[in-house]
Amino acid sequence: MPIAAVPRYMQENDPEFYLSSPPGHRFLLYLPAWGENQESDQIDWRMADRVPKIDKKTGQQKTGKSSPEWDDLPNGQFACMIVSCKTPKSDAERPRRRKPKADSGLKTWHIVMNSLLARQRAAFASQPRQGMVMEAVSIAPFATGLGNEHPLENGFAFLNPYGLPYLPGSGVKGVLRQAAKELASGAWGDPTGWSGAEDPMYTIPIGREAIRLSMIDVLFGLESQEGSQQHVRGALSFWDVIPQITGDSLMVEIMTPHQSHYYQQKLERRSGESTSPHDSGQPNPISFLTVPPGSQFTFHVVCDVQHLKRLTKDKMSNAPDLLAEGETHWKTLLETSFHHTFAWLGFGAKTAGGYGAMKPAVAFGKGAQPDERSTTIEAEAPAEPIEPRTTQASPAQTTETVWESSLVTYSKGGGGIVTVQSTQGKAEARGPSAQAFLQALSPEQRQRLEKKGQLKHVAIVVRIEGNMRIPVRPTS
Repeated sequence: MPIAAVPRYMQENDPEFYLSSPPGHRFLLYLPAWGENQESDQIDWRMADRVPKIDKKTGQQKTGKSSPEWDDLPNGQFACMIVSCKTPKSDAERPRRRKPKADSGLKTWHIVMNSLLARQRAAFASQPRQGMVMEAVSIAPFATGLGNEHPLENGFAFLNPYGLPYLPGSGVKGVLRQAAKELASGAWGDPTGWSGAEDPMYTIPIGREAIRLSMIDVLFGLESQEGSQQHVRGALSFWDVIPQITGDSLMVEIMTPHQSHYYQQKLERRSGESTSPHDSGQPNPISFLTVPPGSQFTFHVVCDVQHLKRLTKDKMSNAPDLLAEGETHWKTLLETSFHHTFAWLGFGAKTAGGYGAMKPAVAFGKGAQPDERSTTIEAEAPAEPIEPRTTQASPAQTTETVWESSLVTYSKGGGGIVTVQSTQGKAEARGPSAQAFLQALSPEQRQRLEKKGQLKHVAIVVRIEGNMRIPVRPTS
């Protein structure tokens, strides 16, 4: 017996209550956003692939070849647009049974995204182990979690309870391990110091046995064979990544497979009563969600140095010292894996189709060369919480640049947060730095920013200090 997916009182008070929710809650919890029941003419959670075209005069369903029988916008695409925080377009010629209210978009949830990243940075700075940070900007749509079960048949990975997209740390670890394997194979030219699993260089005793480990095993962990009792944890830990989404919505992408009769082995008249793949297969548009290009991704990696020392204590004479260069040689190796992934592999799902492609954040700016690498941040002993600094760094470490046509947003929470977004990346000022930026604005700009929460198409001077980008003042 079917039951309501959402309490009735929530729907009765406001049928479109989910417009105040983040995209993950709309996608996973608030099922009324999904579509319309063409049997009862009511909004409910059951999906209809197509909505029948109704004659306004007779109230009957239209038939015949001379007039379209179905609405052009399937409920699957309609639902994805609502989940992405976009207001679906209405067609006067083919009106739906309801016209959704204007969606406020992701504006409210940018504050949560910023807070989650700030929490990660503070935790990273206070942890006693070594670590590195790699910042990147997506240059293609990013998708993850498409294999998760969902009535739309294309899932998406949302971080609960926040309902915001995220890239699991396990996914980061997997693709970087694959990048290390490809580099170690030598098929991509210089292996940049990596050696493969077939070249064990380190030995660690476990009970009465001695397990031999390769460089990849030491850093990422031993990939045990099925039924094996030998398991070794790697020295590196990879944190979840919270994308800082550009714009006010996710993107809705559509893939159109034409060979469903072949994949499902169905004999249908429309496909010529054949299960073989052929050009007359019927297209089947399928909608799915993606994070738009230009979004910022911050990768945090932590190394258990003591565990790394234990794993590499007994090594062969030709084995590299992963703790060389001031105990940071592993960072040099991992950075090459990151850049190989940026150039060739990509993160997330559908990477073979070009999704998930990224570039280092530094190389994304104007005038940057493709081989420029982003800087890494080290975490040694407990340090001060990460906060944009107002003290002047040395000229060799600090530069200023102008970001044209930027979007400036302001939040009063946390002592004030100013965020600047442009095609060159994202800059952020908090507390005193945010107040200094506000004072640098003209009275009209400051009043508009504090009242409306944003300024559009403004040229901003941004100070770059290592991995930090801090908005300083408008150009005029």
